[in-house]
Amino acid sequence: MRLLLGSLFALAVAAVVGLGATYFALTRGAAFGALSIGSWTAWPKTGTVDAEPYARATIARTGQLPIALGDGVSFTTQADDNGKVLDGRCDVVLSGITPAARFWTLTLYNANGELVANSVSRYGFTSQEIVRHADGSFELVVGPRANPGNWLPTGGVERYALVLRFYDTVVGVSTKAGREVPMPAVSTRSCP
Repeated sequence: MRLLLGSLFALAVAAVVGLGATYFALTRGAAFGALSIGSWTAWPKTGTVDAEPYARATIARTGQLPIALGDGVSFTTQADDNGKVLDGRCDVVLSGITPAARFWTLTLYNANGELVANSVSRYGFTSQEIVRHADGSFELVVGPRANPGNWLPTGGVERYALVLRFYDTVVGVSTKAGREVPMPAVSTRSCP
C-alpha cells in the first residue's frame, strides 16, 4: 500500500513539474535557438520547418504568425540594456543604427501582446518614416509625454515590449555574435 501511495505521489509531482515547466516555456518565451544582441532577442528558426516543439506550441497558443526566415527576422525586447524592465511611465531612448534591411518596423505592444492605445493613435515606426541624423543613426524616445523628433507614445502602460522586424535582411540563423550586427541601444533616460 505504501509503495502504491508513494508511486502515485511521485507521478503527481512529476506531472505538476512537467506541466508547470511546459507552461512556463510557452508563456515566458523560453524557446530554444535564441539569438541575443544587446537587449534584443530573436528566434530565427521559428518561421521555418525546423522550428522546435516549444516554438510551435507558442505559435499555436498565441495565434501569432512568425516571419518566415526567407522574409526576415523579428527581434523583441522587454528591458533596456541594463536589464531594467521597460516601463511606460518612463522615457526610454532607442539610439544608433539598425542592420542592413530593405525595410524594418518597430512596434510597441502591451504585456498581452496587443497594441497600446494612446491619444495620437501611433503604434510604431518604419524605416521610411523615421527621422535620421546625417550619419544615418537615429534617436527615438518611447514615453508617455510628447518629445520632439521621433516619439512613440506608451499610453502610460506599466509594462511593454518593443518588436523590431527586419524584412529582406542577412540577419538570421547564421548570425553568431552581437558585434556582427548593429542593433539600437535601449536606455532608460528618465523615470518618475
